[in-house]
Amino acid sequence: MLFGKLLPTEGNFFEMFNQHADRIVEAAVAFSNLVANYNDPILREKYNQEVDYAERAADRVTHEVNRAIHKTFITPIDREQIHSLINTMDDVADLIQDSAETMALYDVRHMTDEISRLTDLSLKCCERVRHAVKLLDKITDPATAEAALKTCEEIDKLESDADRVMRSAMSKLFREEPDVREVIKLKAIYELLETITDKCEDVANLIEGIVLENS
Repeated sequence: MLFGKLLPTEGNFFEMFNQHADRIVEAAVAFSNLVANYNDPILREKYNQEVDYAERAADRVTHEVNRAIHKTFITPIDREQIHSLINTMDDVADLIQDSAETMALYDVRHMTDEISRLTDLSLKCCERVRHAVKLLDKITDPATAEAALKTCEEIDKLESDADRVMRSAMSKLFREEPDVREVIKLKAIYELLETITDKCEDVANLIEGIVLENS
């Protein structure tokens, strides 16, 4: 379906995608600040709340998109593409919140270099997701379509970097950490953070499909 057709009267799907992508980045920035200030209980709680707020706001956008799918006669792209994209984006926000909650539930006492590196890669992935999403409503322009595909490639590379960091982190954890409880805690955190980048890659793959079918 061509992007030149009128957008649905029920709402602009592209604008809602943009709103959700902004909430993802807000959650990722808050989580990054949480990690950076983890030793300060007051700041830790402040940034935990910011993560929760951004995730709840993302949920509201997801609900609105899914409602609009059912109430809109003509959609700018395939309904299944809209549904898959917004729900996969929402998975990213959920995973960021899950990471923050798991740190609190497991009573993680300190941050490791590997957590900081994975957090940084997750934030970069989320920022690139936002950039790719903001290009979607203009992909009939060949240069914009090419820019979107390039951004998706950048997300793939960041996900590969996160894979390498996690493998190294796991190896170090099992070789050097004598406390079994700490092994369990940190293993769960590492896996969650790496899964954020995995899910960002899933979003990138969906965007690639949309670009290739509609540009």
